[in-house]
Amino acid sequence: MEILYLVVALAVCITVHEAAHAWVAYKLGDPTAKMEGRVSLNPMKHLDVLGTIMIFIAHFGWGKPVPFNYNNLKHPRRDAALISIAGPITNLLTAFVIAIMFKYLPLPGLIFEILRAVYSLSLILFLFNLLPIAPLDGSKLLGLVIPLSKEDWYQRFLSQGPIYLILLIIADRLIAEVAGFSFFGTYLQFGYDLITTGIMIVT
Repeated sequence: MEILYLVVALAVCITVHEAAHAWVAYKLGDPTAKMEGRVSLNPMKHLDVLGTIMIFIAHFGWGKPVPFNYNNLKHPRRDAALISIAGPITNLLTAFVIAIMFKYLPLPGLIFEILRAVYSLSLILFLFNLLPIAPLDGSKLLGLVIPLSKEDWYQRFLSQGPIYLILLIIADRLIAEVAGFSFFGTYLQFGYDLITTGIMIVT
């Protein structure tokens, strides 16, 4: 049953995340994602086969990146940041809505377990995607503070980021095996606990 919960959570979390990217891009004047059918809550439009498999193998994964064209944006850096942050914010809102359901609705066991999986994965995706490393969404937020004079460096950073991210994840796993400490694990756990406490206070 745990696999079922994870599969449903993965489909829900990645779908709302990527659909939010696509919808905001469209609203900001870029129809690229909409023309590819990405402004949709159909999971098949957003799930990536390899990214899904990696969830089960390496406990991290990804959906199909939502394409957008900088040339269609009136304010490229600002709008790129808004498009990027839309995904994580939607995951955070999803977790918040589920927390309200937990508090005020009598949920059957199966529904409760599925929603709990969606809640957990929503917060993990929110936190992980805020890291300022390409291709994570946080890398686009850097564009708000990087001077235009450093544009060439920034574009190289965005293009080479995936390699660095993979190397960092591998290094983190090795350090965890040897020293018993994981930067990513500690960051995600601390953020998860902090947000959950905040949600409990608000609701």
